Amino acid sequence: MKLDRGMSTLLIFIIAAAILSAAQSVVTTGIDGIMTDFHVSSTTAQWIYSSFLLVLGVMIPLSAFFTRRFKVKTILISSLTLFLIGSIIAYVAPNIVVLIIARVIQACGSGILLPITQIVLFKVIPEEKWQVYMGLFGFIIGIAPALAPTAGGFIIDSVGWRSIFLIFAILVAILILIAAVVVKLEFETGHYPLDIISLILCVLSCVGIMFGFSNIAQKGFDLIWVILPIVIGVISLVLFVKRQFNIKTPLLDLRALKNKYFFFGTLFSAILYFTMCGLNVIMPLFAQSITSHDATTSGIILLPATLVMIVFNFIGPLMANKFGVRKVLLLSCAFTVLGYLIMMTYNSSTSVEYMLVTQVVRAIGAGLGLMPAVTWTIAVVSGDVEDATAINNTVRQIIGAIGSAIAVVLMAAFAGGNVGHNSVSVAAFGQTSLVMSVLAIISAVIVILYIKDEIHDLM
Repeated sequence: MKLDRGMSTLLIFIIAAAILSAAQSVVTTGIDGIMTDFHVSSTTAQWIYSSFLLVLGVMIPLSAFFTRRFKVKTILISSLTLFLIGSIIAYVAPNIVVLIIARVIQACGSGILLPITQIVLFKVIPEEKWQVYMGLFGFIIGIAPALAPTAGGFIIDSVGWRSIFLIFAILVAILILIAAVVVKLEFETGHYPLDIISLILCVLSCVGIMFGFSNIAQKGFDLIWVILPIVIGVISLVLFVKRQFNIKTPLLDLRALKNKYFFFGTLFSAILYFTMCGLNVIMPLFAQSITSHDATTSGIILLPATLVMIVFNFIGPLMANKFGVRKVLLLSCAFTVLGYLIMMTYNSSTSVEYMLVTQVVRAIGAGLGLMPAVTWTIAVVSGDVEDATAINNTVRQIIGAIGSAIAVVLMAAFAGGNVGHNSVSVAAFGQTSLVMSVLAIISAVIVILYIKDEIHDLM
């Protein structure tokens, strides 16, 4: 009976997570219409996307606290209700400021629910089946945001950008009613106090680091927009970490990081995520600025690779379950290194077809590695899935933001400050790809030294 309650609860969480994760990227195709309706620049309009990512980064570290303090059903309905409120406000938003606020409210709901869905999965599913179910989870959560911009573009062209938020509101309202009836499973909770100082430091560190690095592409190394936020973020992070080890009830118990296998498993997934996010920026930049293709074509170049990566998000954990995680992660590194080395052959006249096909090689590597690495890392400290999941997700979120910025900075620096349709920029793209391949080689070294198939021997 408990398993039935658990599986029905997990199913509702996964459906909710798929819907809420789609909201992250669905608005990207509506930015042009929002700019026109509200008479704002692209720099201002992009905050409907960037603000969502920033808030996700802040909310993820709180997931361990929420699961210890509140009932699963309360968390689910509360996060869905926040998302519903945000969707309704976005639908009727009279100006860009209100729309950004609405997106922040939406992101609060998503930021609570997405990591807690993983925690519910780890608690409901037997450990020997974690890889299989994480593969399924990765596939579902991956396919939703990947297809969302395309679906969103069709909806926007048909009935306008506001209708997207109305559709979200209707879907989530239905899901809230279903959850109120279906969700019966509960985990042990208690009066776990919230350390306000830790919360403030957490917010400052996540927002400061992510905000600062995400502004590098547009602002360079501006004192106010980049350097100051990063300095505040890093100082806050140091203070946050020290405080977590010195108080009785930490916001996020960081002792899992003292386990070298958990530490290096998290580092592996963070490096992989760093290169993935970096690629998502430099590849469109290459396609548009160096080979002079339009934005639609640059999106088409990455679409097959994205779909392949999502499929391998599912295949990777199945292979890890059968052949061992170590072999799969080494195979992931091999494909990733090969993919970036192939990118070094691109030039200003490289065909769309060649880029499209060769990007699939890199995508196989990314898809094979991420979910098996995350699942193995959490399994190493399986007695503390709440904090382990929060740490792993938070590190990847922050590293992803840094990766996007660093990749652009590297490419611009190698190009002498200006990426354009010239041989210097082609070489700069190749050099940036080489850096990414070196990072993948470092990941392979981590696998060889620290990733083992038999996790129980490491505990």
